[in-house]
Amino acid sequence: MLELDDIYFTIQKGREDIHLLEQVNLRVPTGHFMAIVGPSGCGKSTLLKLIAGINQESAGSIFWNGRNLSEEGDLEHSEIGYVPQFSIAYDGLTVEENVENAVKLRVKTENRDELYDLTDKVLESAGLEAIRDRPVKVLSGGQKRRLSLALELVTDPVLLLCDEVTSGLDPKSEQEIVELMHELSRNEHRIVVNVTHSLANLDLYDSVLVLDTGRVVYHGPPRAIEHYFSVAKAEDVYPQLAKRKPEEWAGSWDKHRDSYYEGFPAKPSGDPDVSVSAETPGAAVQFFALFFRRWKIFFRDRGQLGLQIAILILFPILVVIFAPDGVEQVKRLSESLPGNLAEYEQERDAVTFNLNLGGIVSGLVMFQVILLTLMGSNNSAREIAGEREIFEKEKLGGVRPSAYLASKVAFLAVLVTIQSVWMAIFVESICDLPSDNQFAHTIFLLLVNGAMTAICLGISALARTADQASLLSIYLVGFQLPLSGAVLALPHLAGWLTRPFISAYWSWAGIMDVMQKDYLRYIKEVTDTWLAPMWLSLIVLLLHILVGLFIAYVGVKKPKWEN
Repeated sequence: MLELDDIYFTIQKGREDIHLLEQVNLRVPTGHFMAIVGPSGCGKSTLLKLIAGINQESAGSIFWNGRNLSEEGDLEHSEIGYVPQFSIAYDGLTVEENVENAVKLRVKTENRDELYDLTDKVLESAGLEAIRDRPVKVLSGGQKRRLSLALELVTDPVLLLCDEVTSGLDPKSEQEIVELMHELSRNEHRIVVNVTHSLANLDLYDSVLVLDTGRVVYHGPPRAIEHYFSVAKAEDVYPQLAKRKPEEWAGSWDKHRDSYYEGFPAKPSGDPDVSVSAETPGAAVQFFALFFRRWKIFFRDRGQLGLQIAILILFPILVVIFAPDGVEQVKRLSESLPGNLAEYEQERDAVTFNLNLGGIVSGLVMFQVILLTLMGSNNSAREIAGEREIFEKEKLGGVRPSAYLASKVAFLAVLVTIQSVWMAIFVESICDLPSDNQFAHTIFLLLVNGAMTAICLGISALARTADQASLLSIYLVGFQLPLSGAVLALPHLAGWLTRPFISAYWSWAGIMDVMQKDYLRYIKEVTDTWLAPMWLSLIVLLLHILVGLFIAYVGVKKPKWEN
């Protein structure tokens, strides 16, 4: 049995306390199907999130079979199923793949046969067997709602909470979904609660809870609702509510509540019923499920896959064609050195030539670095923010933030490695840059890409929307070139203030420090910017990566439910 005792949920607006829920009292027996209805903004979804443990009540207590959840902790992840208003399935996967992944993430299975059997059982119970192979993106609205319900059934929850799952559906689809929820509520250990604005199909519910401005104004059988509100049909309840103040309706209900509750089953006595809850898989199992799911989504998203391939191919080519004359000069000098370097230095033209060469080498390296920061931004700016709603739902279902973030880091690490190594190999094969240590050169390219990827992943974890994360990440990349000081030297004080935060500078400086010493002399001649030693550049870039990952972890730990 679910009981709410004198529940308040209060927010502050300026200096004023606003009660979104006020003095909510109700009792719901197990094996029960309840609707929560009321005008828009009356607190329906707020109440559901409070029962789910997403929001914390400001006052009062919530009980489950006599256990005080407000003091003794929430139900286990597997005991609650919460179906939000938004889709919680991935469009690029099929119906079966979405359900199978939900099982992998939320239920500990002994072997593949048990995994497949549970997946089949859930698909059957939600009426999805016939469309199990269809991609989610081609499903109708009603089919997507069935899938959302199916994803919550993998743990056989004792409390199934549904938020507006019938909104926007045609009457036939709405009735089918309500009938499905009614069937699911017939489990003797389960309560199904559905928040809805619609007053159709009320006869399928065991009880209807009517809210008005955060107050309970009715909770009883649907057949009595017309009599209680003195209306001809249920659809007239909302206009009737407007004729009296919410507190008057609530006061009237307080007087009549006991008589309406007489038909409900009695409170449980003795030991409450105990249902066996599914065991949540370990972090390693969740990591691999998330990691392989991410790659499957990546390869099925043709737009994203095409963009990544285009960037991988075109960006290194841009570095080469940006200064074709300069590339030729690098090759010519490389063929002549080091035997007659002294002769070059004796002639003024040769000195001028070498100074120009120093600028070309510096510029080509910085161009590599900037393009890799852009790659890093593209890698991760939308990675978490773009699926934040689904992640919050999966986190509520027991997915560990650490496993989720680790799967993102592993996925992005593969992209970063491929992009950076290919950039180094391609440009070096064409330009023949005069590096003493090509391996170190490649490492610094990899680190700057990794640093920007990690920092933008942190931005993605903190941002409210994917568009906001993308915009902030692009701004961050835009500052890399002017604030690096590699092209135009910054004022001395400004350089020291901004340099610690500019990944591009540290990668460029580290690569410059591994250039052949004869070239490095001329590179230093054409730049007024201080060149950090390789070891310091390495440390700072590693710190950038660690800071970005720390911010990302803080971001994924922090709840970001849309109110």
